[in-house]
Amino acid sequence: MLYPQILVAKKQNKKQIAILLDPDKIEINKLSIICDKINKTPATLVFIGGSSFEGKHLDQLIAKIKTQIKLPIVLFPGNPSQISAEADAILFLMLLSGRNPDYLIEHQVNAVPILAKTNLEIISTGYILIESGHQTAVERVSKTKPLSRTNLEYVAQTAKAGQYIGNKLIYLEAGSGAQNAVPLEMIKKVSNTISIPLLVGGGIRSKKQIEEAFKNGADIVVIGTAFENDLTFFD
Repeated sequence: MLYPQILVAKKQNKKQIAILLDPDKIEINKLSIICDKINKTPATLVFIGGSSFEGKHLDQLIAKIKTQIKLPIVLFPGNPSQISAEADAILFLMLLSGRNPDYLIEHQVNAVPILAKTNLEIISTGYILIESGHQTAVERVSKTKPLSRTNLEYVAQTAKAGQYIGNKLIYLEAGSGAQNAVPLEMIKKVSNTISIPLLVGGGIRSKKQIEEAFKNGADIVVIGTAFENDLTFFD
């Protein structure tokens, strides 16, 4: 099981890196190159998902990845069509920063009969979108506004509410290709407010930013666009 491992890593202060792969942007014939590069990175997890992906060929894609990478494959779905039994676990997301009922409960309800046919480990995750400088795909697709990057107290309260609801993880997200990453002072504030593991992603473009996120309380840093644009990012 993955979640107990994440809890142990947090307790031991062992920071983790997840590489996020967007299925919409992966060419099957180039997958071996991507997998080879991932195997040479410090990544401990591989996330799969995208805001607008329709789930085509997802099973095939994950099955092929698993033949070349031994890391846990975790679904990071934008909607129920992105569920695959080939993965190891799924972040069962609740968009805590928005008030669109589709992303608070409707998609989750629709996912239940699909998940019932799999053996996926289901990890309840409070997802909080943070203002990043321009409209991201998450904002456009979910039709929700991100939370202000200056209102640290409200973001921390939102994260704590997610923990009280029963979320096992909190994910602070600036969005794919964000102009600005989640502020370090926000990461620190949220980390000091919650006791469950904290994920941070979006707008992180350097190893220094990864280290700064870790120093301010992130347990897992998610790298997507930076690796996607430069497979030598971790070299």
